[in-house]
Amino acid sequence: MEFHEEAFVLSARAHGDTGVVVDLLTETHGRYAAYVAGGASRRMKPHLQAGARVIADYRARTSDHLGSARLEPVGEGPSALFDDPLALHGLSAATALVQGALPEREAHPGAFLAFEALLGAFVLPDVWPAIFVRFEAGLLENLGFGLDLGSCAVTGTLDDLVWVSPRTGRAVSSDAGRPYADKLLKLPPFMLGAQAGLVEGDVRDGLALTGHFLEQFVFNPQNRPLPPARVWMIDKLGETGRL
Repeated sequence: MEFHEEAFVLSARAHGDTGVVVDLLTETHGRYAAYVAGGASRRMKPHLQAGARVIADYRARTSDHLGSARLEPVGEGPSALFDDPLALHGLSAATALVQGALPEREAHPGAFLAFEALLGAFVLPDVWPAIFVRFEAGLLENLGFGLDLGSCAVTGTLDDLVWVSPRTGRAVSSDAGRPYADKLLKLPPFMLGAQAGLVEGDVRDGLALTGHFLEQFVFNPQNRPLPPARVWMIDKLGETGRL
């Protein structure tokens, strides 16, 4: 089993005296663990941080074994975010979500591209929290649990969609959902189209919406909670008035 392609580092843990095991996200092979000889060295450590982009030369004797990889750094990686602690919280949350949600060795090219776009957005402090919500919605869609926000689940109307059913993930219009408002999830307008502006509370509502379905369909079946890094990110966004 061999491949050679760009990847993002999701995590790295020590293995032996000088090596590390990295969890990589690739576009065409999905999420792969690999042993990196010398990965604990001072030279390599900066390039194995979560979010770092690398070219991975992966080899394994069989598809069932932990393979090894030689990694070549691409670009400056997450070091560009070192002066922005909030963006680093977002990066930690994103890598934890991908690592926890995507099965190993199963290709999800859409998730790779969404992760790539999100990493590029972290340099835009006023924009990335909303993009993070869209990233989570895309992750759900890639896993087969996409939200259906095109029309009202009750009336079929395309207009005035303001809620989502917590059971089905389908949008509900204002008139149809008003009697059940306390049981429905709020649907922020920016999730319906790029032209909608952001107002206070939109990111909070968006994260509550995607978090509900990530928990229900992805993490609960694994008997695991949503990643703590996501909780910390939301706390920090609230403290800085970004929700």
